[in-house]
Amino acid sequence: MKEKLEKTLSLITGEKKEKFELYQALLLEYNQKYNLTSITESQEILYKHFLDSGVGADFFKEGALVAEIGSGAGFPSIPLKILREDLSFSLFESVGKKCDFLRVVVEKLGFSNMNIYTLRAEDAARQEKFREKFDAVTARAVARMNTLCEYCLPFVKKGGVFVAYKGGEEEITEAKNACKILGGNIDKVYGYELPLGYGERRLAIVQKIAKTPPKYPRGQGKERKNPL
Repeated sequence: MKEKLEKTLSLITGEKKEKFELYQALLLEYNQKYNLTSITESQEILYKHFLDSGVGADFFKEGALVAEIGSGAGFPSIPLKILREDLSFSLFESVGKKCDFLRVVVEKLGFSNMNIYTLRAEDAARQEKFREKFDAVTARAVARMNTLCEYCLPFVKKGGVFVAYKGGEEEITEAKNACKILGGNIDKVYGYELPLGYGERRLAIVQKIAKTPPKYPRGQGKERKNPL
């Protein structure tokens, strides 16, 4: 994964660098009224947000249709889109103001194939147009892994992949049962360390090997209160 970190940094040049700089400017501008992030120093934003999000770019197939659950300020989707313009995204975020910010970013950065939905994951996943329609799903800093699997795996078509950005190994291990119930299998876990001591991270790659049973996600907060 060290090589992927170095590769990602090497790609932040030219037009891509300009887009990252514009994204950062918008993030800091809108953060004053929307409370998007507690990280506001340029070097921290580069490593903790942009680099950490971008390191997963190679885990999505060419031209993949990707759902992002709990988009927030757009991590990892916006950095991934800057690095991989071939990817198409549907962003699901329940907070209207955050969706407003995401729409501004998409417009200002001139992105195409970026759809933003003000919807909870547990509601969207029950809609036929979204359920098991995506090649991949991703999420970062949303919930513990066992809860996150119930939010995310219903969106992934059989044969697709769930790319989870996580911190610790323990919560990934405890999610094995949830993955199995929901039709997934934790294929690989990649550990890496951000530069300058900014922390250890994990990327968990979950393969969708079977359809998710119709009763999931359960809704009404059960995913968090009583995780699988």
